[in-house]
Amino acid sequence: MAANKKVLMLPGDGIGPEVMGEVRRVMDWMESNRQVSFDTEEDIIGGCCIDAHGVPMKDETVEAAKAADAVLLGAVGGPKWDNVDFDIRPEAGLLRIRKDLGLFANLRPAIVFDALADASSLKREIVAGLDILIVRELTGGIYFGEPRGVEDLPGGGKRGYNSLVYTTPEVERIARVGFELAQKRGKKLCSIDKANVLESTKMWREEVVRIAPDYPDIELSHMLVDNAAMQLVRDPKQFDVIVTTNMFGDILSDCASMATGSLGMLPSASLGAPDASGKRHALYEPVHGTAPDIAGQGKANPLAMMLSFAMMLRYSFDMAEDADNVEAAVEAVLNAGLRTGDIMSDGMQMVSTEEMGSAVLKELDKIAAS
Repeated sequence: MAANKKVLMLPGDGIGPEVMGEVRRVMDWMESNRQVSFDTEEDIIGGCCIDAHGVPMKDETVEAAKAADAVLLGAVGGPKWDNVDFDIRPEAGLLRIRKDLGLFANLRPAIVFDALADASSLKREIVAGLDILIVRELTGGIYFGEPRGVEDLPGGGKRGYNSLVYTTPEVERIARVGFELAQKRGKKLCSIDKANVLESTKMWREEVVRIAPDYPDIELSHMLVDNAAMQLVRDPKQFDVIVTTNMFGDILSDCASMATGSLGMLPSASLGAPDASGKRHALYEPVHGTAPDIAGQGKANPLAMMLSFAMMLRYSFDMAEDADNVEAAVEAVLNAGLRTGDIMSDGMQMVSTEEMGSAVLKELDKIAAS
């Protein structure tokens, strides 16, 4: 049996525990059928951690994440915690684990399965065959820049401020991730900025241009973020790999997600820099939120969580064949017409979270037997 793969599982809030449960079933299937062993540990993060411990993430959980080979996260947050102090909101736990593990590169694929092309709000001919990858810088920019805060003005009222800050090393390392991923795909990289009005992203563009000669096989282009948002809904297939700042990536990846038909279908990976041994910290999570309105009702779509698991197999464990099999099983159940509520359309069969998970397992059985 292959060496243990040490995985920290953080189900989180809302539908997080439900979709994580279906991934655990896939892991159990792999242990029985693929001769691989997962050494798993489970902990809490987000709102449930606030309720239990008064903080969105414990120090012990951070250390467990650092010791793991990979982290699987469900989702965090919900209206229950909207009024807690800003620095202990559920999302603060997510920002902390990204920062403490140095997870600077967020990979968000936007792929349209043919069976879901009609579920998109865009026309089929615009989205059919869409396969783009957004590489978002994750530990810098306006979400982490200093100074930041809210202050009282002498004459009354308040002043809120945040700083958009990037350094050469931060831009270079995320740009190189974009270039290297483009080399494995369509050899096109588009860097998104707002260089016409923001000095920090003018510097971003200059740094990307500076290292571009190291990748002569890549076609590099640049686009302003407002134009990029428009192009993602006008002609998304013009893109291959996009690399951009923390905030722009946050916005554009959600924009791209709607071309695919549902946030419930999109996975993501957040990667750190490799150490001397080649190991890198990594966290995998679906792009969707906690959906508290359907939590506990068996209505959640587990496929984005399963596709996030497939990304974990690919990027953390070099198990490309197994990742391909999970992705093929997901595509097969969609082709068979099975749908959870978020991707339901006329003529399709509505299934529960557990039924969708069972269908994926059946497809994996077929793949294993072939």
